[in-house]
Amino acid sequence: MKQLTHIIFGLALLLFTSYGHGQIKTHEKVMTKFEEFKNKEKLIKDDKLFYPGIGNTSLKPILTEKINIATDDFKKLASKGHATDKEYQDAIKNGLDRFAELYLELDTADRERVCLYFEELMDIVGLESSGGHLNNFMYGFDPNKK
Repeated sequence: MKQLTHIIFGLALLLFTSYGHGQIKTHEKVMTKFEEFKNKEKLIKDDKLFYPGIGNTSLKPILTEKINIATDDFKKLASKGHATDKEYQDAIKNGLDRFAELYLELDTADRERVCLYFEELMDIVGLESSGGHLNNFMYGFDPNKK
């Protein structure tokens, strides 16, 4: 019986220590994905997405900075370890609001590309819905709401 207790205790200890390591690796992996996302060149031609590249090239550094700030917002939430969908959705809204002053200077393809960047951020953290914010940005309303 004493030997069985030692085995159970050993297995429990092994499970707890491996569980903790799994969380750390996942967390580090998410943070690495944020950095990779932030460091990649944005708004360039992408044939897979049928994106011709930014229409007004003078806006590229400004838009890139706004996207990267949104990335930092997501990274901050992820580092908390327990952010809610609502918090991420609020970060999406805040991030998209940063584009308001330039909205009319963006053509449809550029607005779609901005939305796809936010979808990439959502994928990094496993967020399934923007809470209608991407539709509001793209179309001015959320077609899912009646």
